[in-house]
Amino acid sequence: MRLVLIGCTGFVGRELIPQLLKAGHNLTVVSRNSPAPWLANLASEQNLMHLQINPADLQSWEKGILINPISKAEGIINLAGEPIAEKRWSPVHLKELQDSRLNTTKGLIKAIKRSKKGPRVVVNASAIGYYGTSLNAHFSESSPGGNDFLATLCQQWEALAGEKPRSTRLSILRIGIVLGPNGGALKKMIPVFKTGLGGPIGNGQQWMSWIHRTDLCQMIMQAVTQREWPTVVNAVSPYPVSMKEFATALGETLGRPSLLPVPGAILKLLLGDGARVVLEGQNVKSNGLSKVNFCFQYPELNRALEASIHTEKLINR
Repeated sequence: MRLVLIGCTGFVGRELIPQLLKAGHNLTVVSRNSPAPWLANLASEQNLMHLQINPADLQSWEKGILINPISKAEGIINLAGEPIAEKRWSPVHLKELQDSRLNTTKGLIKAIKRSKKGPRVVVNASAIGYYGTSLNAHFSESSPGGNDFLATLCQQWEALAGEKPRSTRLSILRIGIVLGPNGGALKKMIPVFKTGLGGPIGNGQQWMSWIHRTDLCQMIMQAVTQREWPTVVNAVSPYPVSMKEFATALGETLGRPSLLPVPGAILKLLLGDGARVVLEGQNVKSNGLSKVNFCFQYPELNRALEASIHTEKLINR
């Protein structure tokens, strides 16, 4: 298939793009930055083209630069979005969180409507933050949305994607915490745990609904090609864990203790309101995946951590 990829040059895209090329897809990758070395090396492939355009800038869409590739595309994968819990939620950063998701998707849908022939499918990212945070509640695709900042943002994001033409199939993936080598949540955690100073964040009772990057990439690829794929799917492992269980498993995988909790007050000082995402969490499972008999490669946390850390060691040799 001819695919346009937006927001796919980061942690997830580093595995997704090679998998898509291996599967024989023709890719146009849209990014605000010049291609990283790994992507530049892949650009020698005949089936990959890179366009350096900021998709969060609505003027980029108004200029019509992307109309031609979108008109020719059979599918769109939109994963654009600034990381949620890596910076303090200042007014400037909140606007970045919103613009990177809402402006990109607004421009994309408008461009699809302007194109002569729209894509057959749009796979649009969202997040399990859609449901809000809770220490006790359990969430599935049919659960109502929350009312905090992130929940509201996810609902607005999904609503914009839902404005696609009727002839275009939409698949929304509400993504949990992504685990994998050399990036994501583990990139910051592993160095601390290797020193023996790692431990659960806050009281350790909050839920972590996670997914290994390989499984997420497979979901994205299947959502593109399988017409029966549900409109909304929670992209999470079937086995969420508490933060304490996660810290213990990571410590065991690294052969290090995980005894020292990270005080919630320190995290709040660093991240402000953004600390809620980590300190409260949510227990999310997917009913949608059972409808398509999706087979996880890494359904359990220990296997996912072992695969991530083993691969990271091989990469860093």
